[in-house]
Formats: sequence, C-alpha cells, structure tokens
Amino acid sequence: MSLNDFDLFLSSMEDVKPLKHDTVKLDTTKQGPSLSQQEKRKAAESDLAIDENYLRSEFVELLDPHAVLAFKKDGVQAQVYKNLRLAKYQLDATLDLHGQALQHARSTLFNFINDCHLRNIRVVLIRHGIGIKNKSKPGILKSYTNKWLQEIPAVLAFHSALKQHGGNGATYVMIKKSDEKKHENRERHSKRS
Repeated sequence: MSLNDFDLFLSSMEDVKPLKHDTVKLDTTKQGPSLSQQEKRKAAESDLAIDENYLRSEFVELLDPHAVLAFKKDGVQAQVYKNLRLAKYQLDATLDLHGQALQHARSTLFNFINDCHLRNIRVVLIRHGIGIKNKSKPGILKSYTNKWLQEIPAVLAFHSALKQHGGNGATYVMIKKSDEKKHENRERHSKRS
C-alpha cells in the first residue's frame, strides 16, 4: 500500500493544533537600538572613514644599509639641490622614525610632512636609521622612507645627510612652499616693480 504525497502530508499533520489567533503583538517597551545594532553601526561608520594617507606599504626593494638616498623633482635648481645636499639650509624640524613599526612610521611621516608644508617649514631632517641591527632584513625603514618621500607631492627633493646629522641613517628633505607663502611672495615681489 503506497501513500501518495497528499496522504503523507495529512498523516504527518494529524497532531498539529491550529493557532488560536493570527496576530503577533510586538513588545514596544524597549527603546533605542540594541547593543549589537550599535556595534554594527559603529563598524559601518568606521568603514566610511577614508584613510587620507596615500603612501603605499606594499613590498619595496630593500636598499643597502649604506646606500645614499638622492631625489629631486624636475624644476628644482641644481644649486638649490647642492645646497640641500651640503646642509647649507637651516634645519627647521626633525623627525625620528627609529624603532617604529612600519605602519606607524608611514602614518607619522605622512602627517609630519603635511604639517610642515602647512606651517611653511621648508627643510627638515628625517632619521630613519640604516637597519644593520637586523642583518636578515637591513634597511627596511630606510627603503620605505625613500619610497614614501618620492610619493609625497609636497616633497621637492631629498638627500642623505652629512655625518654630523646622522649620515646615511638620516635624510634632508626640502618641502614646497605653502600656497599662502607663495601668495605672500608674489605680493611682495609685485610691490617692488
């Protein structure tokens, strides 16, 4: 004796009792979002926060610990670059990145250069070290500093420092004038004419 699907359904529903009502009453005593809803919202809002730091931290070719860092953008005069290289400009600020984790150093360098640019600080010294303590991975911070400085639009030029300022473990950096300072210079020079 074979049961068809309908007979099978009826036999499985024999002991089911119908509901006495078909409306559900919601509990309205609870006010505000639950803790899990609050956490979800907080996570969503933090995802929306955009990291303004465009410096990339993917793998970079490691430099020799004693390599000389040297870079200048087009338009930087040869004599200006030579003066930077020979430390003939006053150092207005110094940043020490020694011992910092890579992501922290990335953030610190980015914020430092941008702050200097806004404050019209033109020549700075970055101490990054040469990394020979860890012989298996020498010059990591130095290598990334070299890469990052080239990525920052406000950086005009940089060169490894002289021995008295840290040698190959430090770098002189020349930063563009702020827009405000450029405007002041234009006004000053136009009044002379």
